[in-house]
Amino acid sequence: MKRLAAYILPVVLLACACAQQPQVSEQTTTDTSTTTPATASAAPSAYDANLAFGPDKVVELKQPESNKVIIKLMFKNGSMSDPKGKEGLTYTTAQMITESGTKDMTVSQIKDKIFPWAAGYGANVDKEVTTFTFAVHQDFLNDFYPIVRGLMLNPAFAEEDFKRVKSNQQNFVDEVIRASSDEEYSKKALEDLLFRGTNYQHMVEGKTTSVQNITLEDVKNHWRNMFTRNNLMIGIAGNYSADFLNKLKADMVQLSDAKPNIPMAGQPNKPNGVQVEIIQKDNALGSAIFTGAPMPVTRSADEFAALMVANSYLGEHRKSYGKLYDKIRTTRSMNYGDYSYIEWYDQGGSFQLPNPGVPRTANYFALWIRPVQIGEGLKQQYAELKDINVGHAHFALRLAMREVDNLIQNGMTQQDFELTRKFLRSYIKLYIQTQEKQLGFLMDSRFYGRQNYIEELDKLLANLTVQDVNNAVKKYWQTENMYITIVTDDSEAEPLKQALLNNTPSPMSYSNLVKEGLPKEVLAEDDQIANYKLNVKDVKIVDSKNTFK
Repeated sequence: MKRLAAYILPVVLLACACAQQPQVSEQTTTDTSTTTPATASAAPSAYDANLAFGPDKVVELKQPESNKVIIKLMFKNGSMSDPKGKEGLTYTTAQMITESGTKDMTVSQIKDKIFPWAAGYGANVDKEVTTFTFAVHQDFLNDFYPIVRGLMLNPAFAEEDFKRVKSNQQNFVDEVIRASSDEEYSKKALEDLLFRGTNYQHMVEGKTTSVQNITLEDVKNHWRNMFTRNNLMIGIAGNYSADFLNKLKADMVQLSDAKPNIPMAGQPNKPNGVQVEIIQKDNALGSAIFTGAPMPVTRSADEFAALMVANSYLGEHRKSYGKLYDKIRTTRSMNYGDYSYIEWYDQGGSFQLPNPGVPRTANYFALWIRPVQIGEGLKQQYAELKDINVGHAHFALRLAMREVDNLIQNGMTQQDFELTRKFLRSYIKLYIQTQEKQLGFLMDSRFYGRQNYIEELDKLLANLTVQDVNNAVKKYWQTENMYITIVTDDSEAEPLKQALLNNTPSPMSYSNLVKEGLPKEVLAEDDQIANYKLNVKDVKIVDSKNTFK
């Protein structure tokens, strides 16, 4: 189950509609926060709407040559606002807004009506924000907009829809997250460990027991108290008129005037040494690994650009040129890929490029080692490996950590820096190939206190030096104190635990055929990696059935 709600935006609506460079503008009216908002019983004037949605609350992306309009409504209210014992409530509420229709139309009737227009809408819930996205061809904007207004101002919240939404959500936290992808599982498990005890710990979808506790009345109250005009940012892109924007603002000002009590974001815990949680499950085909360490830098800081270069050098998400990918996959054929991250990467199993709409103030540095083979599997495949106890996880983890250590100690060379920076300055422009993503990244920019993150980042990259990058890496990265989650098979859990705790040498287990074709320098490096000391202080084994409870 993905966190994109009712109706996934059609591909046709995500295609870039015009070649003309978009013009970004902002509202220029004065924001007076002390003015009393209009009551729900009286239609607010345009003046009142402009007070509620001043320059800091509206992001415009005017594209006169475009043939479509994108509307984004970002509420500063994510899963960290979930009440204790009802974790997942923000997600349920967002799903109910998009999956339960309006007072006048059922969700099925809405989908049938908008299908000929190639229109779409959905919701994405993250830790700190919830964003609703609506997309439609310009010709059908006036027909589509009453549905937008109805969903946001008069959601149906029908009992039968609530049962369906909650059932799907319960199934996700109980079964899907554990069964569908060990890679995503290890990623969510890392956040559970890294933020344990804080409001960032639980998945946005909630926990097994907490979802059970959510009622329809909880959803209605959460909508009134947390999805309000006071924590809303409006974004609009495409070919729209000033009158339409004024109408949108006038309607959204009719949302609840409650002032949400948004908590401070939970900060990552500081590990003492390398802390490992091994999640054992039946019939796992490999060991999926995610590592993480607190990193107090986000896009709001200029130093983030320097860390982006180092991160890209280690390995961008699903890119084959990085050091981790080269050493683990290309050279040793251990798995499908290995990557580095300096912020949350939303739905990484589905998307090659970063998604907007997931801005966060709590951050960490992470490594993703896609599943490597377990001991039992290697034994069955290769007679020459019949005596091994542990598969490739220990070796792969050592290799990845060693590469990070090498970067911290030795830094990037001038040549590697130049090549990586040149790549990044082109690559980040791919983040905003569509109107929807252009608008999304502009809204994220406001969250971080910036105006246009992509443009500003390009300038920061242009002015960087290799020394800036190496200094930032030394300042913010380390491998002595990290959290690690490993999802693996029952047969691998205990032997892997003992090997990690005892820093047992972990020689790479090649088949004879593969080993014969490897250069001597690779085999020599293998010997160094096999004995590379990790600062492991604690290893726990957790049964898969006991996670996310």
